[in-house]
Amino acid sequence: MLIKVIATPDYENWFENLRIKEQVQIDARIARIETYAHFGDAKDLGDGLAELPWKNGRRVYFTKVGNVVILLLYGGMKNAPKKDIKKARLLIQKYAQFED
Repeated sequence: MLIKVIATPDYENWFENLRIKEQVQIDARIARIETYAHFGDAKDLGDGLAELPWKNGRRVYFTKVGNVVILLLYGGMKNAPKKDIKKARLLIQKYAQFED
C-alpha cells in the first residue's frame, strides 16, 4: 500500500533550517511511510494530530487525510511541545482543503 505524503509550506520552512544529517534522517523515515506504510514509533495526540518522535527530541507533526494521504504539518523539538502542537493543530484547520 503506497501512501502519498504532502508537506505544508510551514513544514518545508522548518525542514529547510535543519542540518543535512537531520534532513536525511527525516527523509528516510518519510520514505518508509510512503513505501511500506511503516510509521515506526508514532504517537496519536488526539483530534487528528499525530507525531513522529526521534530519540534526540525531534518531532514531526502530521495528520492523516483519508486512507492514503499524510499531510506533514510542522516540526519541532521535545523542549517546546506545547507551542509546536498548538501550531500544528492550527495548521490542520488551515489545510483542511486537502481532504480527499
